[in-house]
Formats: sequence, structure tokens, C-alpha cells
Amino acid sequence: MHPLAANGWCVWVTGLPGSGKSVVAEALLEKLKAKGIHARIVSSDMLRKVVTPEPTYSQEERDMVYNALVLVARLITLEGYNVIIDATGNLKRYRNQARKRIPRFIEAYIRCPLEICIERETKRGKTFRAPKQIYRKALEGKAPTVPGIGAPYEEPQHPEVVVDSDMLNPDQCAQKILEAIKNHFLSKA
Repeated sequence: MHPLAANGWCVWVTGLPGSGKSVVAEALLEKLKAKGIHARIVSSDMLRKVVTPEPTYSQEERDMVYNALVLVARLITLEGYNVIIDATGNLKRYRNQARKRIPRFIEAYIRCPLEICIERETKRGKTFRAPKQIYRKALEGKAPTVPGIGAPYEEPQHPEVVVDSDMLNPDQCAQKILEAIKNHFLSKA
């Protein structure tokens, strides 16, 4: 990359497990491709398979995975490439760390009531790299650290875009995020 070229941008798609993050991130990627805008999805579940192949989801392990996730996204954007982070990032400090370390960053909150997330997660076939049946395991006491059940999910305080995935389909959610990307990054290009 030319040293004077602009950094890429990063959008963190966050929300409870089952809120639709991965489906929306994939739909967003397709919308960007259709416009000739290159981006890559970096998912915490994908990274976790390498960093912690037998995850316990302990706080220390989450800290390690999210520190690595932010570092990878930062390095990619500094090379001029665009990144979509697909990750729950259950604590605000994870997302705030990305905001501090990645120069061109926005947060997209996929808001969805917990009961709908549980219903979706229970019925879904394709998980986009995520573990299956996490809410069932959490409710049975077999997975005590699932965000929204045994671990907190701290809602974003000031996300650049909020989409209600219980009211909008994935394509509509992705379109709203695309508009936020345009407003923050593409209109200034």
C-alpha cells in the first residue's frame, strides 16, 4: 500500500448471540461487493478456533480473544483494507478498545430481545462458525458464561447505527449499516 493512502475503515457488528450478527455481516459484505467496495469479515468465532481451540469462555480467555481481534482488525485497516468485525463483544471495553485503536471505526448494534435471540439460536441450522445450542446449554447450567444469560451483555452507549433485527430482515439491517458506512467513510473519500 502507498504510504499516503487512507486507512481502511472498520465496522463492529455487535449484539447478543442469535441477534443476527453473522447473517447481517454477510449481507453487508454482499452489498459492499455489489458497489465495488472490498471488505473482509473478521469473526471472533473464527479467531477463537485458532487462539483457543478448546474454548472455556472464561473472562481471561475472552480478554485474549478480543485483544487479538482488535489487533487483527487494526492491522488490516492500517494497510488500507476494510473490516467488518462479527463478534458479540459482550463488554463495552472490548468495543471501546477497538474505537481507540482503529482510526476509522464505527459500531453497529444489532438489537434484539433476548427471548427472540434464544428462539432463533435454538432453531438455526447454519451458525457461521458459532457454537450450536448455546442458550439451551446455558439454561441447563452447562454453559455458565453465555452473554445475556450467565455473562453480561453491555449494550453500546453511543453506536453509530442501531438496527432492530426483530423488526427488520437481514437485508434491511445491512442496508442501514451500509448507509452509516457511507455517511462516515465514503462521503469523505
